[in-house]
Amino acid sequence: MNRSSPGADAAAAGAYLIASMVLCGAIGFGAGSLVGWEVPLGIAGLFAGFVAGMALVYVRYRRL
Repeated sequence: MNRSSPGADAAAAGAYLIASMVLCGAIGFGAGSLVGWEVPLGIAGLFAGFVAGMALVYVRYRRL
């Protein structure tokens, strides 16, 4: 069985974190544009994305 290198695992974990932050930030910004609060909900989405990304990385790599 071939295992990937630790550097590749770290890069994938970083990509998961960044992708979840960007996605949640965009969702927050989009929802905020409907009610006129683009920036506050976009920033709240970034923080929610950080939390979701940390949870995703933990679940994905908990056995390492």
